[in-house]
Amino acid sequence: MHVKILLVRVSSLGDVLHNLPMVADLLRRHPQATIDWVVEEGYVSLVRLNPHVRKIIPFALRRWRKGLRSPAVRAEIKAFFSTLREEEYDLVFDTQGLLKTGIIMGAARIKRGGRKVGLANGSEGSGYEGISRLFHTESVPLDPRTHAVARGRLVAGTALGYPVDTAPDFGLPPPESTQRPHWLPHEPFAVFFHGTARDAKKWAPANWIATGLALSPMPVLLPWGSEGEKREAEALAARLPNARVLPKLSMMDAVTLAQQAALAIGVDTGLTHIAAAFYRPTVEIYADSPKWKTEGNWSPRIVNLGDQGAPPSSAEVIAAARGLLGVQ
Repeated sequence: MHVKILLVRVSSLGDVLHNLPMVADLLRRHPQATIDWVVEEGYVSLVRLNPHVRKIIPFALRRWRKGLRSPAVRAEIKAFFSTLREEEYDLVFDTQGLLKTGIIMGAARIKRGGRKVGLANGSEGSGYEGISRLFHTESVPLDPRTHAVARGRLVAGTALGYPVDTAPDFGLPPPESTQRPHWLPHEPFAVFFHGTARDAKKWAPANWIATGLALSPMPVLLPWGSEGEKREAEALAARLPNARVLPKLSMMDAVTLAQQAALAIGVDTGLTHIAAAFYRPTVEIYADSPKWKTEGNWSPRIVNLGDQGAPPSSAEVIAAARGLLGVQ
């Protein structure tokens, strides 16, 4: 049966990534389905990596908010809603549960008998907004401690009556050895995803240095996303002879970095989770966020250490890294 489905998950990087397995689940249930997705414009390229998403509708609220008085911005908003309403859908899923995603769901057109399905409640510590339920035809309740990857999968599975009992399939492509940016070394390398917007989620510099020294002579690449993170990367590289600070990367360059790494070690941030979604050997470090919420629990190649208020030691991370690399 040909079913048209719209997914509404606009942000953030990690949350969009964690929503990707819905696509494979839905196609197992409805192999002939067409699946469209509304996402923040900055994450369009991530969703585009999944070849089973037919049409991506960019949403640019972050940018639009800065220029609502501009005729050009107003024209963009009008065009967005026009594009959104070009199709009639059998199913619309809002797996974010915010007013803005509810409004998008409300504006989407459904066929006679179509359904608009969303979250009846949020997870512990999430930014869920109950007003979003106004736009649902069905609201699916979930345990407040439901894993970030499972949330969207369970919403769809509950609505369509199928079990969610397989490992998540993110639909991401395998690494391509023929397309390596000039800043990637040719030999196997480790990447340290050390940067994050919230200082409490960071891991102590001394721990990164001890871990980098333990991995020597394996090259360690240090990406950064802000001037502050660049300074932190430079300080680490000054103490690590096998480390190199990377140039400023686009989001897709950073995705390539995660995809190609022989080992990824990172704090609870989107790029660490991307490495795990590519099934790369990954050590996830939790310092000030709950491990249950986003831990990579779908592969033995992912090791999750620490928890909220209890960051792991460098010795724990080094042991995990060596185990993933198959060295003593």
